[in-house]
Amino acid sequence: MSEKFDVEKVDLTDSKYAKEYDENKLWDKVKSVAKKAGIKVIYYVLELFYAMQSGNVTMGEKTLIIAALGYFILPLDLIPDFIPIAGYGDDAAVLYGLIQKLDGIDERVKAQAKSKLKEWFGNYDESKLEE
Repeated sequence: MSEKFDVEKVDLTDSKYAKEYDENKLWDKVKSVAKKAGIKVIYYVLELFYAMQSGNVTMGEKTLIIAALGYFILPLDLIPDFIPIAGYGDDAAVLYGLIQKLDGIDERVKAQAKSKLKEWFGNYDESKLEE
């Protein structure tokens, strides 16, 4: 892919993404694509999910989290998920871009996400989450 993905092209205020969000659909998607999407993308999903559950985010931020998770669920987004390598790159960029804007992702949220990763993936190299 010659052109770098521009996360600003994704308008999380667009209701089509929020409409895709459903907690059951989220976990079904995670289960079906975890290995293909990679541990970092799943970590971002978990951080946002637990931030939303924590009560440390505003209603407006929850709305953006729901939209970002809906974007992840949606298979045909700006870069369709079935495209090898690049398919989850846009999802990662959207999820990470929102994480960087939120104050509600504290150490407790990160610990919950890492604990769930350990449960699902077993022992993993935690440094992979920061690359």
